[in-house]
Amino acid sequence: MTPAQALTRNHFSTRWRAFRRPSRLAAPQPWRNWLQDRGSLTKRLTRASHGQFSVRLVRLGYARPTRSEARALGMQPRRLALIREVQLLGQGEPWVYARSVFPIDTLSGPQRQLRGVGSRSLGTLLFSDPSMLREPLQIGQLRLHGSDPLWARRSVFRLANKPLLVCEVFLPALRHVDYPRYRSHNG
Repeated sequence: MTPAQALTRNHFSTRWRAFRRPSRLAAPQPWRNWLQDRGSLTKRLTRASHGQFSVRLVRLGYARPTRSEARALGMQPRRLALIREVQLLGQGEPWVYARSVFPIDTLSGPQRQLRGVGSRSLGTLLFSDPSMLREPLQIGQLRLHGSDPLWARRSVFRLANKPLLVCEVFLPALRHVDYPRYRSHNG
């Protein structure tokens, strides 16, 4: 089973901590730029893949978020949310596994379009919304049976002050991809 497949069965029971530029001990060099970038991951991956970027929908449906996810979103326990899991592919290979949690209250008004995001890039929608605010990044490591720990980050986004949580897990194949640099901080 690949790390990308194992992540669909993971409960994301990791210890998340506030992001402060990770030291060499906290995050190995290949992951530091990916973890700390606050701009559009979609744009970075598109550039790193020389335009060969796509999104593969793994799962989409209503379920209960983990306790950690509910707490990050300020949700009452046992409330349902729309949960979307995708693989972000570069040159046809899974580079990132992403899990997004949309509280039901968030999916109203103009934000109801998020229900139909499917295999489109969520980052494109988020970073084109003028009301978007991003809360501080948190980083963590996921430990999957039979593989090295995977580095991950998550943050709460707010669209018109409505929260959603995005968690991105950087898969082993991305370790060998050069982090694309360019002038704009937001990518």
